[in-house]
Amino acid sequence: MAEQAQSIPEIHHTGKVQVFVSFDVENDEDLYEQLVEESASSISSFAVSGASKRSQSMDAGSDRARRRIRAADQVIVICGEHTNSSVPMNAELKIAQEENTPYLLLWGRREVMCTKPVGAKPTEGMYSWTRQNLQQQITLALRKTESDAAAQTLRRPPQTPKT
Repeated sequence: MAEQAQSIPEIHHTGKVQVFVSFDVENDEDLYEQLVEESASSISSFAVSGASKRSQSMDAGSDRARRRIRAADQVIVICGEHTNSSVPMNAELKIAQEENTPYLLLWGRREVMCTKPVGAKPTEGMYSWTRQNLQQQITLALRKTESDAAAQTLRRPPQTPKT
């Protein structure tokens, strides 16, 4: 029963959805800072609980990222001009997929061609970065996750107590 409760996203003590932000630390730190500012708004429905980090060791960084991604309700992948060549971002997206953490690809720079991480599915689109799009996509992803978790619970046969 405790396992089922963990798979359903919950709004934490901040009253906001907790997100992990994946971004190209070499080229797009300004976009990350912009997203953090947006999350601080009183009308924002999300809070940043973790983000990409510069890491000396990929192994240590990926373990830390896995824990943070697993703890997040959703991952926001900020796509920039060089996202497709960012090894850490590709690793973070793979972790999100393995952990079944919902994620969305956000078009970070309006004035340039942004690229997806290599591990993104061809059918996944990038969403324009507007406050409305961001809020809608976060809400939709969480509703889908909750619905999937509820359906999974219904598919499991009831456990009979042992006497």
